[in-house]
Amino acid sequence: MTAKKKILVVDDNEDNREILVFRLQQLGFEVLVASNGKEAIETASQAKPDVILMDLRMPVMDGWEATRALRQTEWGKDLPVVAVTAHAMEEDRRKALNAGCNEFIPKPVMDYAIIRETIQRLLR
Repeated sequence: MTAKKKILVVDDNEDNREILVFRLQQLGFEVLVASNGKEAIETASQAKPDVILMDLRMPVMDGWEATRALRQTEWGKDLPVVAVTAHAMEEDRRKALNAGCNEFIPKPVMDYAIIRETIQRLLR
C-alpha cells in the first residue's frame, strides 16, 4: 500500500485554507497547513511534503520569499511549489515562476480538477 501524498497549503486567509484542505482531503491527500511563508518553511522542513500550494501575498514572509528560501535548501530545491493566488496579473505570474514556483493557479479556484491535475503532473 502506498502512503498518502502530503500537500502543504500555505495561505494567510483561513477560509481559503479550509476550502483547499477540504477539497484535497476529498481527493485522498494528507494535508498540512501554514499561514505564512515562515511557517511554510518550518513545516516543510519537518514534514517533507510532496507538493506546496503557496499563496503569494501574506504577512511575515510572502510566498515569493518563501519559495526562494526553499530553493536554497537541499530538501526544498526540487520540491514542487504551486503559486495559488488572487493576484493573477501576468507580472505576478512571472515573478512567481522566477522565484522558483513550478506552476501558477489564479484564485478563486472554481474548478478543483485544475489543482488535482497540476498536482498529479508534478508528482509524476
